[in-house]
Amino acid sequence: MRLVKLAIANVNTTVGAVRSNVDRCIALARQIAAADVTVAAFPEQVVGGHGAEDLIHWRAFIACQRRELGRFAAQTASLPTVYALGLSVGVGGDLFNAAALVHRGRIVAFSAKEKLPTYDIFYEARTFSRGVPYLELDADGVPLKDAIFAFDFGTLAVELCEDLWSPEGPMRRRCYSGAELVLNLSASPYRAGIDETRREMIATRAADNQATVLYANLVGGNDGLVFDGGGHVSQNGRPVLQAPRFREGYWAAVVDLDRTLRCRREATTWRSDCEAFRRSHPLVPTIAVHERTADRSRLGYPVPRGYSPGPSPSPSPSPSPSFFLPAPAPPAPPARERLLDELFEAIGLAVADYFRKTGAFSRIGVAVSGGRDSCLTLLAAWHAVEIMHRELEGEALRQKAGEILRAFYLPTRYSGAATRAAAERIAADVGARLVALPIEPAFERELEAALQMLGPDGAELTSVTKQNVQARIRAGRMWNWANSSGALFLQTGNMSEKAMGYTTVGGDLEGAFSAIANLPKTVVVALLERLYQRYGFEGIALTLGTVAGPELAPDQAGERELMPFPVLDACLYLYAGEKLSREEVARALPSLFPAIDAAQLARFADKFARLFTQSIFKWVQAPLTVHLGSLDLDRERALQLPVVQRTEWLENGD
Repeated sequence: MRLVKLAIANVNTTVGAVRSNVDRCIALARQIAAADVTVAAFPEQVVGGHGAEDLIHWRAFIACQRRELGRFAAQTASLPTVYALGLSVGVGGDLFNAAALVHRGRIVAFSAKEKLPTYDIFYEARTFSRGVPYLELDADGVPLKDAIFAFDFGTLAVELCEDLWSPEGPMRRRCYSGAELVLNLSASPYRAGIDETRREMIATRAADNQATVLYANLVGGNDGLVFDGGGHVSQNGRPVLQAPRFREGYWAAVVDLDRTLRCRREATTWRSDCEAFRRSHPLVPTIAVHERTADRSRLGYPVPRGYSPGPSPSPSPSPSPSFFLPAPAPPAPPARERLLDELFEAIGLAVADYFRKTGAFSRIGVAVSGGRDSCLTLLAAWHAVEIMHRELEGEALRQKAGEILRAFYLPTRYSGAATRAAAERIAADVGARLVALPIEPAFERELEAALQMLGPDGAELTSVTKQNVQARIRAGRMWNWANSSGALFLQTGNMSEKAMGYTTVGGDLEGAFSAIANLPKTVVVALLERLYQRYGFEGIALTLGTVAGPELAPDQAGERELMPFPVLDACLYLYAGEKLSREEVARALPSLFPAIDAAQLARFADKFARLFTQSIFKWVQAPLTVHLGSLDLDRERALQLPVVQRTEWLENGD
């Protein structure tokens, strides 16, 4: 047996906070070493924070990361654990996204990231140079090298994030050259369903390369990205460890590296492929590290995942333990509920980290209307308080929410009694202080001022203008309060209405940060239903019982003015997500909504495509929002579209 203890270290970093980031790493490193861990992996860019974007062009930022890495090495010199950390490294005219291998106070080497993504939300090739096979450079006395590392327990390789996503990444040649253990340092942002994809991909790479793979991921929010942490250890395709997500800390498991060696010897296909590689490629060089690693004599043989060796304390009969069968697992929520719970964690963590990492705010404010969007936004802010104060619960947590959260109900003549009751109730449910302040007098004054500006030409205020005036008064008042109280003003709009331009520039598009602007309306409703199931807040039930609409005109309903929200979200998915043409969307909708007339669905498709294009100028002015899926309405993130464009290309079908 060659038992080794592997640790996944998830750290919540802040871009530029190099000293604080490394302090967190040092504290975790000491805990990890005290637990007899052999090898520990920290996330990608853990020293400088992710994503630094063009900040990496400041030489002082790069130099400071190197100094702080040196401090980490010095502070852990007495510890026997092998550590891998991510940072940016400059060599001549190159900047590399790199992993540093540190042991016994020495920076052993740097490994450069080879696969630099430039799709979706990523722009790495714009700022970093690619590592290449057999690269060998000198980074101020430390080799930056395509290499594997031989320790007293076995041979390991280090790579970064996207390197793992390609079957032709560096893992292949490094494993054929002798690496048994591969550490992947990642900063993979959250998006819906991503963890299942990661788990399958990691297991596939571990099986393809007959290796033990340790994957560590960054956790926490930064700008509009939120990283969900977690992490996996997979030995030759067999799951060993899955770390909790949305949590900072470390998690460890023991593996027997002799099992990896045995599996390689038994896998004739792998050996054949390895032989073919060696005939046509040179081996990756090995760097021998002679200093002793952690004492492994106290490690016990790894118990198979789910194996329960002792009798159950339950009085009911329990299944007999077996190495050949998984232990019974507690019932898991259905996939839909798990995904909704993940989304709530993601938006809560994003708001919490935006609030605390900027250091500019003392309170969080939400304009509540009694509608679905503002209800969910207030719940996200409440959950952010929970996350920031995990040590509190019950009445203590409620008091803290009362200190931080402010809800404002700003009605006009069109605001209804049902929505007011819903707004008041949800604020009370979460302990937020509520201020009700009618804006009717200001509404009247602004209408009169707008008429005076039109002059004697006989022009009349349009219905849309009258609606927008109300939204802009509310936004202005929220900004005035936020500026005077040092508060974070959260925008409350959703993705579906934003896509259609059912928003007001200077009104409900205003705010410092948006938690739900990348959640379609149908998801907003489903998430509220799930949160009611979890928490039982009466305010959620009251909100869901109201007619969905902005209440800016008499008897206003969003679905009547736009289209049914399920149809709208189908158009959003097909047109903006799947990149179908208007005609293709019209052809697809009848099979999805057979109860609606096909001609009506075609009109909906045409309306969506037209308003979507015309509204880009609006949503590029919206505040920073959280990346939650593969589609964003955020010009600097996933969907980048020109503001000025014509849609003549839609007129000829495909």
